[in-house]
Amino acid sequence: MAKKSEARAIMYLACSQCQERNYTSFKNKKNDPQRLELKKYCSRCRVHTVHKEVK
Repeated sequence: MAKKSEARAIMYLACSQCQERNYTSFKNKKNDPQRLELKKYCSRCRVHTVHKEVK
């Protein structure tokens, strides 16, 4: 059996405007090697902004 941490890793989503890390999630690195970009709500900016995956 494969270990849990091999394919899936924790990713952090940071706001593109204020660079605050607001969200965490899991991502399969084998299926999605590119960095993720989602439009989410930023509580610091108080608007919906693009959140990019950071390390």
